[in-house]
Amino acid sequence: MSEVIGRLDQAARAGWLYYIAGKTQDDIARTLNVSRPTAQRLVSLCRAEGLITFRINHSISECMNLAAALRERHGLVHCDVVPSDDSGETSAAGVAEATAIVIERMLHETGPLVIALGTGRSMRAAVARVAPTPRPLHRIVSLVGTISPDGSASRFNAPAHLAELTGAQHFPLPLPMHAPTVAQRDPLLALDAVRRVFAMAQRADAWFSGLSQFDEHGALYRDGFVSRDELLELIRLGAVGENLGWAFDAEGRILAEGPNARITSVPPSPGVDRPRICVAQGPEKVAALHAALKGRIVNGLVTDEATARALLAR
Repeated sequence: MSEVIGRLDQAARAGWLYYIAGKTQDDIARTLNVSRPTAQRLVSLCRAEGLITFRINHSISECMNLAAALRERHGLVHCDVVPSDDSGETSAAGVAEATAIVIERMLHETGPLVIALGTGRSMRAAVARVAPTPRPLHRIVSLVGTISPDGSASRFNAPAHLAELTGAQHFPLPLPMHAPTVAQRDPLLALDAVRRVFAMAQRADAWFSGLSQFDEHGALYRDGFVSRDELLELIRLGAVGENLGWAFDAEGRILAEGPNARITSVPPSPGVDRPRICVAQGPEKVAALHAALKGRIVNGLVTDEATARALLAR
């Protein structure tokens, strides 16, 4: 019985990718890690079993309901919720795939667009799934400095990779995420090249960024962008999460103290109408996501169903 349910679940995923996301059978084969004939059979099984008709009759329909509930509760301009299971890795892959679909749809706009991206594992995983699409008139803008505290380049430079895939002009932010001191931050931000990137980012048609919590497993601490003392200081100040490196509290208020006083990333713009889409999932990020949505730091979300339920339960 479990084998049959698993097969139907895989068929439903294939059907969602084919009928809803507009993916080809080759795309589905790569996403589900199966052969192309198997992908074709899964799509046929989905149709034959009535998992997708004019409405979705499998568990994915619950994902659509969750997305609608999140959009209504938080006034989101965009929300995608993907199926999740007991594997965090599977959920992360689904979120990355859904984000790639959103990015690809934007890339296919006829007019020139400005798309701004953060860095990090979630963004890099999403961009890695974007199909190469020549779009030389688009512009890709970095929202976060890509230089680590030790001077090395970030391994998760999603904007640069998206620019490679599209041939779009890339506008990097060649700065460390945090200046060594408050006094050194202002001259860095006053550089003409940096000011142009900030101005372009604020006018961008859409932002895509990740989000992390503040604890010993948080991305900024794990990747060395904040020290142990800085992490403890941020927690003492009430930080529950960060977006683009900017720490915020449980009410979604950007902190004025601590490492935020030295940060060089483009600041969030709470309350703007243009899409500010956050890509995040997992139980450890629920509190930070809830705060970011409450404070309108982001107005769009791509997540999985377990995280969506946890957010709605709050």
